[in-house]
Amino acid sequence: MPDYYIGLISGTSMDGIDAVLASFSDDALRLHAKHVHSYPPQLRSLLQHAIRNPETCGLDQVGMLDRWIGECFRDAALEVVGKSDIDRVDITAIGSHGQTLRHQPNAERPFSLQIGDAAIIAAGTGIVTVADFRRADIAAGGQGAPLVPPFHDWLFRSRDVNRAVLNVGGIANITVLPADDAPIVGFDTGPGNTLLDAWIREQRDLAYDRDGEWAADGELIPSLLDRLLADDYFDLPPPKSTGLEHFNLSWLHRFGVADYDPGDVQATLSELTAQTVAKAINSHTPTTQELYVCGGGIHNQDLLRRLARHLSKIKIASTVEAGLDPDWVEAVAFAWLAMRTMNQQSGNLPSVTGASRRVVLGAIHSP
Repeated sequence: MPDYYIGLISGTSMDGIDAVLASFSDDALRLHAKHVHSYPPQLRSLLQHAIRNPETCGLDQVGMLDRWIGECFRDAALEVVGKSDIDRVDITAIGSHGQTLRHQPNAERPFSLQIGDAAIIAAGTGIVTVADFRRADIAAGGQGAPLVPPFHDWLFRSRDVNRAVLNVGGIANITVLPADDAPIVGFDTGPGNTLLDAWIREQRDLAYDRDGEWAADGELIPSLLDRLLADDYFDLPPPKSTGLEHFNLSWLHRFGVADYDPGDVQATLSELTAQTVAKAINSHTPTTQELYVCGGGIHNQDLLRRLARHLSKIKIASTVEAGLDPDWVEAVAFAWLAMRTMNQQSGNLPSVTGASRRVVLGAIHSP
């Protein structure tokens, strides 16, 4: 009988939880069920306020959010099981990424905080739950991110062609998968959807720019783009990771964006994501022949067109062509990481995170 695992993650959009139930063999996976569990509007609002205003988020607030998100993750796990024909007693473990509240890998005392009480998930589902995946890598001197590249290596790597995987969530990150035995490289390139989503939310009260239509209608502002690209993060060498602590509306407003046409700003932000991704690929993996895209950005047609212009010699396709629907890659990755943890196998890649060694990731919570 195969080993079944659940993967749970909520990204920087903070709109809810992606949940999958999967099983793995030596070189393949099977996706048995998938589910999107939306956060209650009040919870999402509280999360957004906490992340934008960390100085006002007290201990009681963090504790309450940790509990509430744990309950949501528990419910997401139960619902994805209910969509399958798998009995809960046959599921080995849940891998819960949680909700990132703060990511500060370069602080004097580095940390990355993911909330969503794993004890609540384990108790409520009756399933062993693995959580806090980032802490062990940070303890070993790493960034604690990105953690999905080892899964990309397992599923997407080819010995015939140089590939890269681009995940465009709130933050964009790439995984370089050379055809030879060269080390795998992976890092956050900078903003993915986060500035695009934040700007359209502020200007038009919409959650996101559907298909990138608003950006496509705008005109690029070259002078603004040059100033955005001058941010020090883009020239940092890997390993590196970032988050909403850096790229957010406050960061954007420092550039005087209120003085421009809002649609033109949106077009410029789309170009910012495309150019920083292209620069990262051209600088660190110039021999890439195929780029597979996953995450919410796969649905942004304007962004994909811009990427294609900047990476005209590279085949760009959805990860569905390489074996997995792009909307579920990260959730499946945390199911896979839970499997690694339960088998006492390492889950990080020091060439990606900068850790001093490979380590087993996550804390195991019994029901």
